[in-house]
This record gives sequence, structure tokens and C-alpha cells, in this order.
Amino acid sequence: MRTTRFVNAGDAAALIRDGNTVAISGNGAGMTSAEAVFEAVEKRFLETGHPRGLTLVHSLGLGDRGGRGTNRFAHEGMLRKVIAAHFTWSPKLQQLIREEKVEAYCLPGGVIQQLLREIGAGRPGLFTHSGLETFVDPRQDGGRCNRRSQDRLVELLEIDGREVLRYKPFRVDVGIIRATYADTRGNLSPEEEAVDLDIYSIAVAARNSGGVVIAQVRQVVEPGTLQARSVRVPGILVDAVVEDPGQQQFYDLGYDPTVSGSRRAHLGALAAEIPSKLERRIVARRAAMELRAGASLNFGFGMPGGIFGVIAEQGNAGELWMSLEQGTHNGRMLDDRLFGAARNADAIVPSIDQFDYYSGGGIDITFLGMGEADSVGNVNVSHLGGNLIGPGGFIEIAQNAKKVVFCGTFDAQGTRLEWSEGRLTVVQPGKVRKFVKRVERITFSADYARKTGQEVLYITERAVFRLAGQGIELIEIAPGVEIERDILPYMDFRPHMASVSQMPASLFE
Repeated sequence: MRTTRFVNAGDAAALIRDGNTVAISGNGAGMTSAEAVFEAVEKRFLETGHPRGLTLVHSLGLGDRGGRGTNRFAHEGMLRKVIAAHFTWSPKLQQLIREEKVEAYCLPGGVIQQLLREIGAGRPGLFTHSGLETFVDPRQDGGRCNRRSQDRLVELLEIDGREVLRYKPFRVDVGIIRATYADTRGNLSPEEEAVDLDIYSIAVAARNSGGVVIAQVRQVVEPGTLQARSVRVPGILVDAVVEDPGQQQFYDLGYDPTVSGSRRAHLGALAAEIPSKLERRIVARRAAMELRAGASLNFGFGMPGGIFGVIAEQGNAGELWMSLEQGTHNGRMLDDRLFGAARNADAIVPSIDQFDYYSGGGIDITFLGMGEADSVGNVNVSHLGGNLIGPGGFIEIAQNAKKVVFCGTFDAQGTRLEWSEGRLTVVQPGKVRKFVKRVERITFSADYARKTGQEVLYITERAVFRLAGQGIELIEIAPGVEIERDILPYMDFRPHMASVSQMPASLFE
């Protein structure tokens, strides 16, 4: 039987060999991010040049857009390949990809988590519809994100007359995960973390690949201290534990028991705020008109986060069932860099289980961001301006929800709007058009949506569109906005227009 070793971060980093495939867990601003271990791995490379030639695997983005999270691995020579779903938090890694210094493969977040589970179970890959007719479909890019990337990680199959994608398995040499506590037998409990994510599936994938599992925790406790129900990763899967007493729930923020679910607080003084920026406030309020009591609701990162403030303002959270891809259900959802967590949540489940629910069609209405949309209704959030952003959990969610509400500004970079005397005035249009003839990459396929009968809306501060049979149809405009003056000159195509109504003036106050 394996015995767990208790080591310092430097000794843990030395367990990683040149050429290893390393799977890590984490989300956003430090949630379940094993930062002390990451820092030690980076320090060892900068001092010795090892480990080098690594393949880095992670499902959700993690970092601070500076030096932490996946930025620790973003050194030429240290990485050979990255397989991930989200890159926004690591501009250093994005730069390496742009400069063709690493291979880059972008797959849906839920797919990566589920594939790691299949690897751990010894099955022949992940078979799923998630990703069909998007940039991860081998008929398009197959998830390859620069010229250097030539591996075929995805193949198209037909099973019982139905198209599916097979995501191919690979060996996981090292899994790096985080929890709050470990006992001296190696059992891990994330009971005070904001989310659980995919720590168990990463541990199983590495363990059953014959690899090494490294866990970072805030504190080591005696056997019997942890309740069996709180243990997410049993000690038989854990090779090394690093104790970091300075571990925080988020970057630069201490542990909040209302976020971990161990306490519930009166949140009157902690209410989410209505977005202060005019465009974001309008979009949030108009999107909130699509909320339906009792429906299963999902919210994506970015612009949809403003809806949380509207819900708090309206005081109707008790009528809604809200969830996020990180595994959070209900509560006061946090926004911006803390997105994915909530105060006073009803439930926090592993994100891999959440993705199972999502990919099976459990969402009634989802509210997602919108980088750019084209004339047929495709949406791109993953590749913008030549930069790899990644979809995170967007693909599974957008492809499988019964209704999709895309939220975004009408254009970008320099837009100036004013609301006065019941009229919205476009003082200055943005330099970047978001309604383009053809999107750079397809993250949401309009053709697939039509086949599955999805209802799709595109909400901006200036106009609202819907997905029609042949493309995008304009259905609402803001008070004071003129179609020929404020809409059509700033689109690369002319949308269908049958009956155009006015957006409620109350949205703009």
C-alpha cells in the first residue's frame, strides 16, 4: 500500500520530471489553486532549467493576469504543450501561444474534466456530442490553436446513426490538487474551499496512469479529525502533501465561511450591486427580463455577472434556481475575479458532476457572454483579435441549454453612450464591431442550435436580436435609437427585420 509523504514545496516540485504531463486544478483568482507548489515548480525551473518539456492540462482558467496560477508555467522551454479550456488569466501563456513557442490545444472545460475521469477509469476516451460543429470539431480546427499544434486529439465518429466526438485519452504523470485539510494518512478535505472542482478526477487519472499525486493543504490534522463525508480524495490516491499555513481561499483574501458553505450570514450589507457602467446595467436589466421562476438557470463569466445585482435589487432570488459551472447552486453569486463562488450557497458540488448535469440538458435558460456574432447567428468567445481566450465551460452550456441568452455590448473600444430625457444617444461608436460577417472561430454553432430547437437571444444595450430560420433577426431597439443611423452602419451585415419593438424605458433609468 502506498503511504503519503509530507514534504515541503521544493521537494514536491522535484517529483516532476522532464517531459511529464501535469494536470492541475483551480479556478479564477486562486480558488483551489496549489500556489505554493506552482511557485516551487517555477523556482526550480528558473534555477536549474528543469522540469522542462512539460504538457500542462487544466479545465478552467486560473491566475491573476500577472505572475500566479498558470503564469507560473509560462516559460519558454518549461512547457512543450498545453491542453486547456481557458487562458484569460494567463497573458504570459497567451503570448507563448501567439509566438508559436508552445503547442496549444483548446477543448471545452467539461470535456477536459470528464476526459480525465475516463483516463482514470481506463476507458478508451470520452465519447460525447459536446463540441460538435464548433472549433473543436475535427472538421474545423480540432481544438488546435496555432500552427505548431499538429496532434489530433479529437475524432468524429458515428454511433447508432448519431454523430459524436471521441476525445482521445493520454497518460497523466502528475496531478497537482488542493484541499483545506489532510490527515496524516493522506485523506483530503476541501471543506473550507470556495469550490471542489475536479480534484478527485485528477487524482484518479494520475494514480491509475502510474503517476504521482501532489496535494497542497492549509493544515495537516490527526487521523479521525476529518468527517468521512468531508473527505473528497482518500489517502490511497495521494503521494505527497505540502502544508502551506498561509494558503488563502482566494488570492489575497482570507477564508470566508459563508463562501465555503460552513456558515450562513445575513447578507443585507453585502448585497450585489447594480452595474455602474451604463451599457452593462442596461444589458443586465434587459437580460433579467428573461428570468423565469422555477427554471434551472446558469450564468457565464463576464457581462452576465451583472444580472446578479439586478436579482438582488429585485429581491427574487428565492424564486430562482441558479447555478454556475464551478458547482455552485444558489446563494449570493460573486462577480468579476471571484466568479464561480457564492455566499450562502444551497449546494457546492464537484464541477465535473455539474457538467454532467449541463451536458445532459439540465439547463432551462443560460446567460452567456458574447465576443462577436455573425450573420447566421454563430457566436465566438474563444478567439478574439488573434488572441486565444478559450471557452471554459461555454460550449457544454451553450450547446445544451434549452434557451440561450447572449449578453454583450453592441460594439467595443471607445463606445460612448448617454441616457437623457428618455432617449439613448450614441455619442461615439466603438472602434471594434461585434456583429461581423463571419466570426473568427465558432464557439456556438447556430446551425446546431436550429437542429436542436434552441431559443436564442442576443441582448445588447442598443438592440436585441433573436436567432431566426436564416440568421439573426432584429426585434428590439433602445428608445431614441434609429436603425438606419445607430444600428446598421455598425454591423457587417443587414439583419432580418419583421417587427421591431422598443426596449422598455425602465431598463435605462
